[in-house]
Amino acid sequence: MTPERFDIYDDKQNWIGTSLRSEVHAKGYWHRSFHCWIVRDEGEQRLVLFQRRRDIKDTFPGCYDITAAGHLTAGEQLQDASRELEEELGVNAPFEALTYLLTATQQLQGEVRGVPFVDREFSAVYGLCLNQPLEAYVLQPSEVDSLYEVPLDDLLAMFRSEIDVIQATGVQTHPLTEPERIVREIRATEFVPHGTAYYTDVLEALYHVPKD
Repeated sequence: MTPERFDIYDDKQNWIGTSLRSEVHAKGYWHRSFHCWIVRDEGEQRLVLFQRRRDIKDTFPGCYDITAAGHLTAGEQLQDASRELEEELGVNAPFEALTYLLTATQQLQGEVRGVPFVDREFSAVYGLCLNQPLEAYVLQPSEVDSLYEVPLDDLLAMFRSEIDVIQATGVQTHPLTEPERIVREIRATEFVPHGTAYYTDVLEALYHVPKD
């Protein structure tokens, strides 16, 4: 498999070249990413979906995160990056069906299995309303451990520190077996640390994503 290369930028979003994924995270080069949050309407209530990252991930393994997201590889445009929806969740949605929410500038860092990383991203964030049950999603085994949904009101209240914990319903898939339903109590500290402002801004914007 050919190693992934990313376009890299200075802090003003000026392109300065390309670099291997491993070097981008080791040296903290700025790069671009695509985020998509999926919501579902159930009566008057809007639910938001999020995933749990696989424990083998090279950044923030086992953390809860955006419904689907990924880096733009060298030469890719945002329209191409929407492939992440199909790869991670089995969702075949045209880029034109997505609602642009905001662009986030993020600097995240950590250490995984003794290897430090610095993840500096310009992230274009989109929303999509898709009224299908959790069991209808096809999770990518190498990326997604499980998929959850929770009332949007509850998730926003947690990131506003109005409540401490949410109860989320999820599905976990296993090879050759039916999806398994799970219920978990989840705290804000268990999510990838994109920052409180990121989560509150995105979640507030998700109320305005057009209905499916």
